[in-house]
Amino acid sequence: ARTKTSKRMIYYYFGGKEGLYIAVLEAAYRSIRTVEATLDLKPMKPEDALKTLIVFTFDYQNAHPEFVRLVMNENILNGAYLARSKAIQRLNMTAIDTLRNLLARGQRDEVFRHDVDPVDLHMSISALSFFNIANRATFSTIFKRDMASAKALAARRNQVVDTILRYVKR
Repeated sequence: ARTKTSKRMIYYYFGGKEGLYIAVLEAAYRSIRTVEATLDLKPMKPEDALKTLIVFTFDYQNAHPEFVRLVMNENILNGAYLARSKAIQRLNMTAIDTLRNLLARGQRDEVFRHDVDPVDLHMSISALSFFNIANRATFSTIFKRDMASAKALAARRNQVVDTILRYVKR
């Protein structure tokens, strides 16, 4: 593609193509965490707050398939570039802190189990939301279902919310 940039500029600003790729990864993670931070979860009941967070994750990934594809690519590369980032781990700790706080509130209210690990919960929410984008083409082809239709997305979103809430509730 033709752009008004040059390789020299990439090297100047990012130290090379690898530095540019790491910057793109960081920007992608920063974007989801920045939007996630705008969710006003504190005044909500723990169950409603968790539902809001799950719906946000599902909808964000659906609206940003490029994020899912970047993560998929980085997994193919065994996390090699992600490991070189100084920011990505820090950026993602906010998601874990949010879940830890939500779980603690739900446990105090005796609505959430006490044995749920926030990292495991984050992984489950992400995995269930991620699947719909990562496997959309193959799943749609194999099972002759339009995974991108509004009806399919609404049903899948509800299924993800229901699955996670059943997992954490007492």
